[in-house]
Amino acid sequence: MTTPDLNSLRAMIAQHKRYDILFGLVGLLATMVGVVTLVALFVDLIMDGYPRLTATFFSSFPSRHPEEAGILSSWVGSILVMITTALAAIPMGVGAAIYLEEYAPKNWITDIIEINVTNLAGVPSIIYGLLALGLFVYILDFGQSILTAGLTLGLLILPVIIVATRESLRAIPIAIREAAYALGATRWQLVSDHLLHYSSGGIMTGIIIGMARAIGETAPIITIGALTFIAFLPPAPFTIDPSTDMPAGLFDWLFSPFTVLPIQMFNWVSRPQVEFQLNAAATGVVIIIATLFMNSLAIWLRYRIRKNIKW
Repeated sequence: MTTPDLNSLRAMIAQHKRYDILFGLVGLLATMVGVVTLVALFVDLIMDGYPRLTATFFSSFPSRHPEEAGILSSWVGSILVMITTALAAIPMGVGAAIYLEEYAPKNWITDIIEINVTNLAGVPSIIYGLLALGLFVYILDFGQSILTAGLTLGLLILPVIIVATRESLRAIPIAIREAAYALGATRWQLVSDHLLHYSSGGIMTGIIIGMARAIGETAPIITIGALTFIAFLPPAPFTIDPSTDMPAGLFDWLFSPFTVLPIQMFNWVSRPQVEFQLNAAATGVVIIIATLFMNSLAIWLRYRIRKNIKW
């Protein structure tokens, strides 16, 4: 290679390095703008809502008097709805992903299913609310209940769980499958003993991120008729239900009216009094902390599981 060619090559490499540095700086600036904006808004929310974050706030029902109002019914409702959502979405999502990735034949029907699953991840949440209103509330007659809310949010996060599980399964080296088949393992033994074990970090991450999205959803919950003001808790199993004076069954709470944290926050934000705005800010802090905790848990679980897995 002649000297002019070497000089030209060095100049091209130097130019590409400058582009890399410039792109890195632009990306860092864009990231910092988003992070700083989020932190500023979160700090402002904490400053407004911190005085209301007391034990009484968490143990009191909503009230017409803002200084006495609390989020007891909404945080209990959120927990029960999330439990129902997890029980509805996790087995179905993981099972569907395993079938599509390991068992389903590769044909045009499978291709259509895969395209629809991917597209459903981007459908606005209000569409799921309208679907649930027609299917669960009117056709199946589940009413405006915790069960309806859990199934609705389960449908909402189902595509997220399916996509995350499939990507985790695809990331496993092909040598794992070949070694298992070489030792005489059946397909189910391969899936249950090897693939699920090695992909558990990615699966758990997808599940928790989906649940973190569900806990802050408002539109589908409003659509199916969640209450904005509720001053009682769902009946605990085998306790006396005040409305009927009869012992509550094991699953009676599933058909109870409910509210959740985003709905309670929406109710207070819509009121003109400054004191209710402070209550809404405190509720927003609770929602954000819960979401950050779930995302942090997903990162920690993924790190621990991948650290302990031996390929």
